[in-house]
Amino acid sequence: MDSDYLKYWRVVRYFIKAKHGLRTSDLDMLLFLKSEEYFSKEKYEEYENILSWDRNRFNNLIKNGWVEVFRKRKTKSKTIYTLTVKCKRVLNSLYKKLNGEEMPSSPSYNPMFKRNVSFSDKIYRNMIVKMNEVIKQQQHHSPK
Repeated sequence: MDSDYLKYWRVVRYFIKAKHGLRTSDLDMLLFLKSEEYFSKEKYEEYENILSWDRNRFNNLIKNGWVEVFRKRKTKSKTIYTLTVKCKRVLNSLYKKLNGEEMPSSPSYNPMFKRNVSFSDKIYRNMIVKMNEVIKQQQHHSPK
């Protein structure tokens, strides 16, 4: 199999950000944390150093339901965090799209297909339609 699954990375990323109200730096952080089943604030800060500065990012990820406390701080142990079920579902969806799952083209599942959207949303929407056509064509031609 070709390693061409990043071909539509920009489109998939734009969709995930639009649908879930994430910023690029937040999504980058969540992708980094995905492989860390449990993590400390220090592990979080290790990756945060290379992102654009945002004093409230960690608290916002918790407040918006992407990260949760797994174990509260005790006398000699630090607080341990984990990604929420919501976060894991969104990231799994992102990976499925990169691996060839069709993107939704219904306004109820994809905000870019609503009526009053920005010009950028319309351009990405057109790309999603083309992307889905390519995916259908590849599935039709691949032997099962």
